[in-house]
Amino acid sequence: MSNENETHTGVFAVGFLVGGLAGAATALLMAPQSGEETREQIRQKALELQGRTEDVLNEARTKAETVATDIKRQAEALQAQAHVVLEEGQKQLTKAVEETKKAAAAASAGTAAEPETEIVEKPKEIPAKA
Repeated sequence: MSNENETHTGVFAVGFLVGGLAGAATALLMAPQSGEETREQIRQKALELQGRTEDVLNEARTKAETVATDIKRQAEALQAQAHVVLEEGQKQLTKAVEETKKAAAAASAGTAAEPETEIVEKPKEIPAKA
């Protein structure tokens, strides 16, 4: 939701700048002055617009890089957590297979061995990050 608001804010800012410059250009063209003076004022306003546009683009680029870095860091953290959960599951599965083999060997030998039973915890849920 925050990214959507930032996008709308950026679009509004660009629209505001373009609209302001269009209004300024119209005022300059309608003003009673020489063509050369008008062209010079238009050039100055165009340079001003270019500077403002570059500032807005640099700010947007910086925000995008920050968001990308945050997302990458969160993805790496989730990957590490998933790896820990996977390793724990593999350990529990290996232990269960070994106990089953022992029980099967004991059953085929004619002795009734009780398997080592352990309450296996449900894997921990990975908390969702905002």
